[in-house]
Amino acid sequence: MLPALGHIRNWIFDLDNTLYPSSADLFGQIDRRMTDFVARRLGLEREAAFRLQKDYFLHHGTTLSGLIAEHGVDPHEFLGFVHDIEMDVLEENAPLAAAIAKLPGRKLVFTNGDKPYALKVLDRLGLGESFEAIHDIHAMDLVPKPQASAYAGLCAAFGLDPRQSLFAEDMARNLKPAKAIGMATLWVDNGSEQSADDDRSFIDFTTHDITAWLERILEA
Repeated sequence: MLPALGHIRNWIFDLDNTLYPSSADLFGQIDRRMTDFVARRLGLEREAAFRLQKDYFLHHGTTLSGLIAEHGVDPHEFLGFVHDIEMDVLEENAPLAAAIAKLPGRKLVFTNGDKPYALKVLDRLGLGESFEAIHDIHAMDLVPKPQASAYAGLCAAFGLDPRQSLFAEDMARNLKPAKAIGMATLWVDNGSEQSADDDRSFIDFTTHDITAWLERILEA
């Protein structure tokens, strides 16, 4: 193990665009269905619905949080609709499964999606048995990353010491609260939406390929 990570006992992974490459564009399908949902529910043209969707994402953490706060949308209805997508673009990643299996300690998924969707993605990737648990948006009481309560709730739910934990995530802004409570942070830099500022002081490690990065630290 890389000496700088010798203290890590809890390996926490985001799901979308982190455990699979962004080139799969799975979230692109979800994004389009979010726009469809907003357009239909609020009676908007698609262009206006898209702008509102992104505004809610930026100011509430997720589109869903904005829809709940502003329109009282049922989260189960929303998540069921937007996650009804084709997953044939995902392929089994045996090297990633092998690398995760070699990590010392606990392995968890921490996602703003819901557990049924996460399980389908993990099964497609061959990672169905790789993680102890999935901490999803419902476990966060619908208050998503990057809200501080999401990270505190994760640590409380599993008895994690953040100082012995690493969090891997494709969205840089979601790493900042993790670093604030003592976690090591890994940014999977693949072009996902980022925060407006250029501050990257809360990022400890950066990679374009999560599998290759894990293999490197395990061989160090």
